[in-house]
Amino acid sequence: MDHESGFFDLQVNGYGGVDFNRDDLSAESLHQACLRLEADGVAGILATIISDDPDRMARRLANLTALREQDAMVRRMIVGFHIEGPFLNESPGYRGVHRAEAIRPADPGAMEALLDAAAGLVRIVTLAPERDSGFKVIRMLARRGVVASAGHCDPALDQLRAAADAGLTMFTHLGNGCPHEMDRHDNIIQRALSLRDRLWLCFIADLAHIPAPALGNYLRAAGMDRSIVVTDAVAAAGAGPGSYTLGGQEVVVEGDMVTHGRGDNHLIGSAATMREAMVNLVGRLGLAVEDARRLTVTNPRRAIGLVPEGDPPSSRQAGGVWTGSGARTHSPK
Repeated sequence: MDHESGFFDLQVNGYGGVDFNRDDLSAESLHQACLRLEADGVAGILATIISDDPDRMARRLANLTALREQDAMVRRMIVGFHIEGPFLNESPGYRGVHRAEAIRPADPGAMEALLDAAAGLVRIVTLAPERDSGFKVIRMLARRGVVASAGHCDPALDQLRAAADAGLTMFTHLGNGCPHEMDRHDNIIQRALSLRDRLWLCFIADLAHIPAPALGNYLRAAGMDRSIVVTDAVAAAGAGPGSYTLGGQEVVVEGDMVTHGRGDNHLIGSAATMREAMVNLVGRLGLAVEDARRLTVTNPRRAIGLVPEGDPPSSRQAGGVWTGSGARTHSPK
């Protein structure tokens, strides 16, 4: 596969039956997950570590870093890390499946320790701007060349603008990480869309997290030039129905391939692959292949500096990157 034209996924918590947030993640399991990603047309990812005790998060990052160093295949696939939390909005709905006891205000010292544990490989940090007093962590990340991304948050529009002034450049899985019921006009989705010229806006395209009509509306409002599709994949992606984990949480996946906690209806990441997301974008939303590739191939690389923003999207067709055969689509929940 041409590794410049394959899919690039900025948010992967696990894959092929392997949970990247396990304390006992092994070299063999990580290698197998990367092989599965490559087989599914993915050329690179950011392995994602979610909210937990910061020391435990640091150990997981250090373990991933060490395992990556040992394996050329893993180094090629895992370009860097995405840290999601623990500096999030603690309110129900906004925190999503992030455990309330793990969430805390942004702390430059704790952030420094997480960056150090990852040995310079952190590319994105998702945090709530309203939990970052004086935007100290956002400014630190911007100085270090790490993308600061808003997510699981509810800043006022003035706060979101001020965060962008301080160095915020992205919004994580817009349309999710927020309550089911919000003010119909003054809500975080509308505020983020109003800053579409300043922020990269990421969307999960499994059609379970965002139903197809809403996702189409969001993409039209955001525009193709600043939008990105991610999977937010957990271990079930590329593996099929079953019981999996995300950190210490159980994830149950049935025949519809929608991810839930046992006994509840909360979505916990996604079981979708990037190939399936591509089929959804083209087959269900009616996007042109060129636009869908911009969302899944070019823009993710641009957002983290792997492709200069001025470069035009590649017009090459990547053999085997996507196909309509065997693709699953999800019914909106």
